[in-house]
Formats: sequence, C-alpha cells, structure tokens
Amino acid sequence: MTRSTQTRLSPTLSVLDVVALTVGVVIGASIFKTPALVAESAGHPLLVLGVWGLGGAISFVGALCYAELASTYPHAGGDYRYFQRAYGDGVAILFAWARLAVIQTGSIALLAFVFGDYATELWSLGPHSSALYAAGAIVVLTALNVAGVQLGKTAQRALTAVTVLGLLVIIGAGLFVSPDLSAAPASSGGTAGGASGFGMAMVFVLLTYGGWSEAAFISAELRNVQRNMARALLASLGLITTLYLLVNWAYLEGLGTGRMGGSDAVAADLMRVTLGAPGAVALSLIAIVAALSSANATIFTGARTNYALGQDVSLFARLGRWSDRANTPANALLVQGGVALALVGVGAWTRQGFESMVDYTAPVFWLFLLLTGVSLFVLRRTEPNVDRSFRVPWYPWTPLAFCLASAYMLWSSLAYTGVGALLGASVVLAGLPILWLRRGSTD
Repeated sequence: MTRSTQTRLSPTLSVLDVVALTVGVVIGASIFKTPALVAESAGHPLLVLGVWGLGGAISFVGALCYAELASTYPHAGGDYRYFQRAYGDGVAILFAWARLAVIQTGSIALLAFVFGDYATELWSLGPHSSALYAAGAIVVLTALNVAGVQLGKTAQRALTAVTVLGLLVIIGAGLFVSPDLSAAPASSGGTAGGASGFGMAMVFVLLTYGGWSEAAFISAELRNVQRNMARALLASLGLITTLYLLVNWAYLEGLGTGRMGGSDAVAADLMRVTLGAPGAVALSLIAIVAALSSANATIFTGARTNYALGQDVSLFARLGRWSDRANTPANALLVQGGVALALVGVGAWTRQGFESMVDYTAPVFWLFLLLTGVSLFVLRRTEPNVDRSFRVPWYPWTPLAFCLASAYMLWSSLAYTGVGALLGASVVLAGLPILWLRRGSTD
C-alpha cells in the first residue's frame, strides 16, 4: 500500500467499537450448537467447563500475539500486511485471495444460513426458505456497510448488545429458573471421555472461539492503535470467555451433562424446559440476532483485506478504491457480497448450507492463522529495530503455544472435513496465477 492511500484511512473507531465488532464476530451460531457436542465428548461437568476455560486461555495467547502485530503494523489488510513483511508479496496476495474466495465469504454465507435456518422456524418462505433468508441478509447488511462506516458500526453495537443480552437470558434461565427436566430430551448415548474425547471437545471449543483475530483488519481505523489494540482484544476475550463459561454452566444446571450431550438444539431445549414454548421462540430470536451480528461484523472486517489486495494487484484495482464520502471500501464490499451470494447458491444446491461452509472454510482459515503466528517470530528477527509499543509477554513461549494450537486445529479440520475442504483448498490454489499479475507494492 502506498503512503498516500494509507493516510486516507481515518481513525474513526473507538475501543468500544472494536470490542463490539470482535464480540459480534465470535459470538454467533456456534454457541447454540457446539456446547452439546463438547459435553458429549468431554463426559464430565468439570471437564466441560475446563475445556471452555482452556479455549479462552488459548485465545488470550493468540490475542497477545495479534496485539503486538496489529499495534506495530496497523493496516487495513491485517494479516495481509504481516505476511507481506515476513514472507513477501506472494504469500500476502494468496492470503487476500483466500479471504475473498474462501475464508471470509464462506463465513458470511455460513452465518447467513444460520440466520435463515432460525428465521425459517418462525416464518417459512417455502422449500428454499433458508437460502432466501440468507441471500436477503447478505444484501441488506452489505448495503448497510456500503452506506458508510458510521451506519455499519452503529448497527454492530446494537446487534452485539442484543446478542449479549440474549445470552444473559439463557444464563438466567439455566441458573435461576427451576427446570422441568422431564421435558428435556433424553440422552441418545453415552459420553466419550478420555484423551480422544478431550481432543474432540477442544476442536469444537476452539471453533466456537474463532473470529477474534478479525480485529487486526480494522487496526488502521482504531484511534491510538498502539495503546488501544491490546486493550480491545483482551477486553473482548475477557467478555467472551466469561459468557461462554456462564452459558455452559447454565446448560449443565438446566439439562445435566447426559441430556446436554444428547441434544440437537441445546439452547432451545434449555429454554423449552425452563420457560416453555415461548422460551423456544425467544431462543430463535436470540439466535437470529446473534447470526446477524456475526455476519455484519464479518462483512465489515472482510472487505478491508480485499481493499488491500486491490492496492497491490492491478487485476483487482477497483477493489482498492476507498469511498471518502462513506469512509468505507465500497467496491470491496460489493464484490465480497457477490461472492458470498454465490456461495449461498452452492449451499442451497447441496442442501447442507451450514455444514458445507464449515468444511469449505476451516482448513484454509487455520493454515493462515498458523502462518500469522510464525510471522511474529520472523518479524522479530528481520525487523528488530521497529518500535513495538506492545510486546508479547513471555516471548518466545507465548507465540509458540499459539502456533502449536493453530497447527493442531489445522490437522483436526483436515481430519474431520470431507469434500468441502478439498474444494476450499482448490479455490485457494486457483489464485496462484494472480501472483504473476501483481504490480509492485511499497512498504
């Protein structure tokens, strides 16, 4: 990116805005599904809460690494900038392509399908109801962000606030309302336990914590980034970890480990046994808001990498235009929305929208997260004199732990996904010709 372009990004976001975006990205669909899978794998209440606490600790370690990188190299491309400095333009451009074609757009489509699934429970639009709702959500949220950064961040604050309040309702129902356990679904089988059960539980837990790294992509727009990035990331993960522990405690209190592990819709089952049918309807509304919150935050941050790609590759030059009026990368947002809509079409065709998008995105996501952890080691060695206002404590053990966790998740995502993972990897490799079309970039 050239210096002149970098100065056009106004620092308009506060710590609260970044916290709202980060919490909005992370707390989405997964917390309404994965706790049952974790309970089934872990097999004991204390282990269930323990793996959720451990997942928060691992995420804190990763946040410390990102806090150093983002505060030292604030840039609209986030990881793109770290890759560019650590590995060169090739890896950076391939990452930006992966974000545009797989990681971010797949995540947007995934979250839109969650919105569609829960909206269909309340009001069906026919045999393709989920896909229609998903497409509508992408169009509306993309238009909202194209209209301007002020509208986008205001909507995000509101959606995140409602999501957190919704989780507090679930927590209150599980911990303070005497449940009718006879109405809860019976467990369909025993819990796994043991080393293999612990490993599977951690896979689901870390997937549910995923998304906090999106804060890096708005580092160039955060006021006083050198001081505030670490604060924003650590505050976000503190809130997320607390909510996840309380929600799982509520599930355990309201349903018990066995019933929790045998549930297909653990949050809905908890609300049903504590508050009856109206509680299940309320849960659907909470899930809808959570999915919209995550989708909006993912749209907001994702377009920033596409903008950075447009700065360095002439083929994507239109993506590198910043709208001064709206203070947002309008073209990048529109293209991102178009690709996400195409992926909604793929999900509708397979009739397994959510599952297909998880398979499509997970391995590629964890590969590049691992490379980000490694880039911290590389940049500490190759650029030792760069001013680092925030340094990762307990270096090198902290980033090493983050790299090992990311490598484990990469292996796990490859082991437990199918054809979708191969499709995602193939789309990334299809971006290799872009490397020959790039124009020179300047630091």
